[in-house]
Amino acid sequence: MIAHGLRRYLALTASLLAGACSPLTSFDTLVPKDRGGVRVASDIAYGAQSRQRLDVYAPRTAAATARPVVVFFYGGSWNSGTKAGYAFVGRALAARGFVTVVPDYRLVPAVEYPAFVEDGASAVRWTARNASRYGGDGRSIFLMGHSAGAYIAAMLAVDQRWLGAERSAVKGLIGLAGPYDFAPFDVDASRAAFGRFPRPAETQPVTWAGAGDPPALLLYGRKDDVVQPRNSEALAARLRAGGVSVDVRAYPKLGHVGILLSLARPFRGRAPVLDDVSSFIRRAGKPSVGDAQAIR
Repeated sequence: MIAHGLRRYLALTASLLAGACSPLTSFDTLVPKDRGGVRVASDIAYGAQSRQRLDVYAPRTAAATARPVVVFFYGGSWNSGTKAGYAFVGRALAARGFVTVVPDYRLVPAVEYPAFVEDGASAVRWTARNASRYGGDGRSIFLMGHSAGAYIAAMLAVDQRWLGAERSAVKGLIGLAGPYDFAPFDVDASRAAFGRFPRPAETQPVTWAGAGDPPALLLYGRKDDVVQPRNSEALAARLRAGGVSVDVRAYPKLGHVGILLSLARPFRGRAPVLDDVSSFIRRAGKPSVGDAQAIR
């Protein structure tokens, strides 16, 4: 049974790699479900646009204190993706004890930078105000993303412009195979998303990273030929120069898509990505006393 599943997984992985950052719309149907995590809310509006909707996943068991919250942004070159394809991420993190929010956001070509970052900020604000409804601590939020989603998470974590004082709720950044230092824009996806913005340096997380930013866990696969690993190393160097705690993990057997798929059962044996993410959240997250306060 596992061997058959692995063959299907490898075939799907090859297909996904051929499409680079293509959304994982079918992967969720191929893997066993994490029984410890469940979707508790679907298609909740955090804005007025049709793409401004989110799903919430939570552990099945109650807890005596409010749980850390993860907001996960999926990738897809800023031009594709849907939260429905990433339910396996929400369930996996919820099974580890974290309330998890997976938002959709507006995509290219309907929008360009900075609309998808603005949507990310709106989703985080909604999470801070509403996490307590699902057992989460709105003052202990971790921003996590893969590929283009890791870019959104990083911008919200290191660039004060998007969340302002509300960024104090962010206790950590978790980036999987993220592009953080990719100007000038020399591929179609980055040109379409950022090419008309007149000040390219302002779009880059490395420009803003430094003192006062939350601790970071930056993960990448050594076989990644879509987003070069130097992106993670460059962001780590900027953060460390500002005195920020950074943990960088490189997985020898993983590529750009594989690092994300390793969050799902039964493929976690390829690399301890989920274990590393869970350990980071538990180390960096400090539960608050009482219910999360609304951010105004």
